[in-house]
Amino acid sequence: MKVFADQLPAALAKSLPKVVIVAGDEPLQHRDACDAVRAAARQAGIEEREVLDVEPNFAWGRLLEVASNLSLFATNKLLELRLGQHKLGQEGSKALAEYAQHLGNNDDLLLISMGKLDAKQQKSAWFKALDKHGLFVPVWPIDVSRLGYWLRDRASLHGLQIDLDAARLLGERTEGNLLAADQAMQKLSLIHPQGTRLNAESIAQGVEDSTRFDVFTLADACLKGEPSRVSRIIHGLQGEGVEAPIVLWALTREMRTLLSLHQHLDQGQSFEHACKAQKPMIFDKRRPNYQKAIARLPMKRLHKLLLMAQRLDLAVKGASPVPLWPGLHDLAFTMAGGRGLLAESAWTYRVAPSF
Repeated sequence: MKVFADQLPAALAKSLPKVVIVAGDEPLQHRDACDAVRAAARQAGIEEREVLDVEPNFAWGRLLEVASNLSLFATNKLLELRLGQHKLGQEGSKALAEYAQHLGNNDDLLLISMGKLDAKQQKSAWFKALDKHGLFVPVWPIDVSRLGYWLRDRASLHGLQIDLDAARLLGERTEGNLLAADQAMQKLSLIHPQGTRLNAESIAQGVEDSTRFDVFTLADACLKGEPSRVSRIIHGLQGEGVEAPIVLWALTREMRTLLSLHQHLDQGQSFEHACKAQKPMIFDKRRPNYQKAIARLPMKRLHKLLLMAQRLDLAVKGASPVPLWPGLHDLAFTMAGGRGLLAESAWTYRVAPSF
């Protein structure tokens, strides 16, 4: 049964399942979910715990061996299977499916912690067999639009109250990194008395701006369609002294990749095949970003953006009066779906000779 991370403690309080699968790439929620399972196991009287870390050449027979070993000190135990980002493979899938067949013969609790499970993996035999007997906890990153609310609610765990504006500022200062934001709140809880209500000024004074950007972060934000974040990243790159040609190179590369994807799709190829045809190949993790950008940026739009990039290239070489960093902001902001601060019609005017 699927249970989201914030609902897990309540679900565990009702009854302790035989299997809990925590899957996802967001580290703070992943850690909290696993801690909740461990706490529920202790509450249920399970004191013995055995951990199996899955590494290359892991012997999957150990899972069944450990599960079948009777404890000398307790009737049941917590068995943790930690995969991290390792793939199950055929041997692992077979071992988990076999483990599921023997769930009725023991009272152990199996906690599987792993990376994100896609829809295909959730239809596999091993997953269906285990899901019948337990909980599936998908761990998703917090959407930017919800981040402030999430951090505001999270502050209560540290004995603090945070205004919504303060929570949003905290999210910006930590660039959406939940672990960093949580650590910042821990620090604030040591400085301020329990129950203190913090405003944006308190966050500005008490939390160092730990945001550090690079052109690859910018490229991903453009592809995902996050104009406000793009604007912040551009200003951050400029403030950190990143060279403008490097920023222009990163943006131009993504536009040319998107054009190539369009061409492959127009030829009747599948999106997956089009991604594999790119050099370098677009890996699975980034493909959803390109899908969003493809839907938002048709070929005609991309050609216009490339013309803007060409004018910025002339500005880099001192052959055009186009304002360089405002122009880069305009280009990236438009790629992300926003309307640039410099209207496109103004570009012709700006490159004209001034008198």
